[in-house]
Amino acid sequence: MIGTAIEFFDFYAYGTAAAAYFPKVFFPEVTPTIATLLSLLTFGVAFVARPLGSFVFGHFGDKIGRKKTLVVSLLLMGLATFLIGVLPSYHALGLAAVVLLCTCRFIQGIGLGGEWSGAALVATENAPEDRRALYGAFPELGAPLGFFLSNGLFFVLESWLTPAQMIAFGWRVPFLASAFLVVVGLWVRARMQETPLFRLAQAKQQVTKSPLLTVFKTSWRQIIQGTLIVAVTYTLFYTLATWSLTYATTNLGFSNREYLFLLMGAIIVFAVLIVFASKLADKFGRRRVLLTSSAALVVFSLMFPYLLQGQRNFLGAAAFLVIGFTLMGVAFGPVGAVLPELFKTEVRYSGAGISYNLAAILGAAFAPTIATWLANTWGIKSVGLYLAVMAIACFVALLTVRETKNVDFTK
Repeated sequence: MIGTAIEFFDFYAYGTAAAAYFPKVFFPEVTPTIATLLSLLTFGVAFVARPLGSFVFGHFGDKIGRKKTLVVSLLLMGLATFLIGVLPSYHALGLAAVVLLCTCRFIQGIGLGGEWSGAALVATENAPEDRRALYGAFPELGAPLGFFLSNGLFFVLESWLTPAQMIAFGWRVPFLASAFLVVVGLWVRARMQETPLFRLAQAKQQVTKSPLLTVFKTSWRQIIQGTLIVAVTYTLFYTLATWSLTYATTNLGFSNREYLFLLMGAIIVFAVLIVFASKLADKFGRRRVLLTSSAALVVFSLMFPYLLQGQRNFLGAAAFLVIGFTLMGVAFGPVGAVLPELFKTEVRYSGAGISYNLAAILGAAFAPTIATWLANTWGIKSVGLYLAVMAIACFVALLTVRETKNVDFTK
């Protein structure tokens, strides 16, 4: 949970900066709308890189172990994040500053591509059979914890600094502060033990020499299913956390600080529902919980545009965020168990990581950009239809998956 929270802190700091500051820092010579679209496109670069990270780290995670891979992924992510914090602006370096920003963002994506699946495996492969979803919820909790810390820091900075100071240097503070968090994460992971299931696979000489070839040959169906199951959670999260921040501050009259405050409150709901939904998944099964959440998401997708009406509608915005993050927690919580349970031990790191990160491309890489374009072109209701399509795809994928609650995890 600690390691995943640190990596997501790094990742979300970029999301907030891309929505609020990068349009002025790195794209000052175009119109505000185009600057926002370009900034959000750089946000999507990391998602394109994440499958590459899952290929590399999945290969070594299934070949040499979960622990070593997780240490390297955290170090790579932390280095890229720190470098973003010291990048020159467009005024100082011109187009080269944008190229360097995209390069660092790409490296961030590679690092995070190896993070989640390894953390989920460490949790679930150490779990009692009847509590795998609950144990798998702890890496999931890294997402809201990292988001809360990142946006909380931005909130504090915006409370003390003027908008001009935030553009000049304030946005850099979260990226530089991540260096301290990475040191803490490395200290924790250096003391972590390899999972018993991987050690058992090594003892039985069941560790495959070519995990990537094996997983695509034997488990391609599970990769597709896992990708579609997870993709909607990405679309929902970045609609709630990144697109709505941009929309609320440009169309609804909210200040960046006001909306960040609403977001942080809703993130607490998200964290609580992750644990609650995971416990339900251990009791009633993963499939039933996720089918319910995806059906509810279709309804929410069609209704939420009516909540984001008028100027400075705090009640509507709060309802949008709380309901959305409630459904996000229910949809996201059981995923920490579902994806590892779809794959055998010898390809579990690769399979879970590839599915999770392909879902990132499908569901999130350009979700804020697509949502912004849809809202500007056809209105906010088209954003709801976009989210509804992703929820329906998840629902259909779940219908093709057998219940994994009682699967033999040692195979």
